[in-house]
Amino acid sequence: MRTGLLRTIGTVTALYGLAVTARPDLLAVPSGLVDGAGRTAGHTRISLRPLAWRDMASGAAMAAAPEGAALTTATLVRISADLGDALLLGATLPGTARRFGAVAVSLGWGALSVAGLLGKPRTGRTRGAAGG
Repeated sequence: MRTGLLRTIGTVTALYGLAVTARPDLLAVPSGLVDGAGRTAGHTRISLRPLAWRDMASGAAMAAAPEGAALTTATLVRISADLGDALLLGATLPGTARRFGAVAVSLGWGALSVAGLLGKPRTGRTRGAAGG
């Protein structure tokens, strides 16, 4: 397990979740969930905030969970959310490019989490063959 990588993913996810909770346009605009004038409808903002809060909560759990079973569980929850995003947003967002983008971003973050979960812990860095 690459604990540092998982904590970084968790922290970034939590911060993104907080940002979108405060400003749903950060997710609505690139997802195409706006009207012709680029405005996000009130009901869309309402719908996006719980999604963003879920990201904040799962990211915070990854950032704070003790190493071991708790961090593994928090990471698996995050991976499940990313896979769900890929499946659901990839099937429902308006426009092929937006669907493709949502799938790529979701699977990318999920893959990073999988890599962190399955990766071997770092034991230290070497400076080169001469040992210097």
